[in-house]
Amino acid sequence: MSIELPTAEDTVAFGESLGRMLRAGDVVLLAGPLGAGKTVLTRGIAAGLGVSGRVSSPTFVLARVHPAGERGVALVHVDAYRLGGDLTQLDDLDLDTDLESAAVVVEWGEGSAERLSADHLVVRLHRRPDDVRELTLEPHGSWVERVPELVG
Repeated sequence: MSIELPTAEDTVAFGESLGRMLRAGDVVLLAGPLGAGKTVLTRGIAAGLGVSGRVSSPTFVLARVHPAGERGVALVHVDAYRLGGDLTQLDDLDLDTDLESAAVVVEWGEGSAERLSADHLVVRLHRRPDDVRELTLEPHGSWVERVPELVG
């Protein structure tokens, strides 16, 4: 399933819809090249969850925790880009512990972060030359039933 997002605002809006669906224990993996909109999408997810704190790429700290808002679900935003493919360092972050109270969004984590949960959603972003983002959803586990609600 492919969705066109013509503007950055559309990307944020889709992220908000996704964020409103997230619950503690959810894992979302964001895949796509530099500049595809992964962090922009995460800003929307954070808004949909109602978490506090400014969302920016956590490249230099690997992970940022955004405290829970009224919904009671925190956001752990991970950027594994700096790991350069050595995703074994993700284990040092104890992300599986965070799953008890938070939704975890991992940029550049495909190939390793899937092991955090059999129930995960891979979101692939591609930015076309006309600046339109194409988003593809790859649901696993319970996300197979949840994705139609997201895109419906």
